[in-house]
Amino acid sequence: MTKTRTIVPMLLVALAAAALAPAAAPANGVVNINDATTAQLELLPRVGPALAKRIIEFRKANGPFRSVDELVAVRGIGERSLERLRPYLTIGGKTTLTEKVHLPRTRPKAGSGS
Repeated sequence: MTKTRTIVPMLLVALAAAALAPAAAPANGVVNINDATTAQLELLPRVGPALAKRIIEFRKANGPFRSVDELVAVRGIGERSLERLRPYLTIGGKTTLTEKVHLPRTRPKAGSGS
């Protein structure tokens, strides 16, 4: 009986925390960065025509991406951007993303200097 009294409140707290946490945007498809068109790349969150063009130019100049991590070599994509994009990226297979992904804006944390 004591175990049940301990486990149930812990389970309720965990469920409440999960419900209140911001949900990650569900990936409703992926973009193959090795063969995507400009229009397909623009479906990615916060990727517009200029960045899509730079990705394609980088790919043409350097060959296919060997990993998604190589995208940070493209001007305009840093580590934080890559982490936001990662659920929607692949280096093989078909591009299956069919509509623009919009992610909520995030605010800088207090004291982060940003």
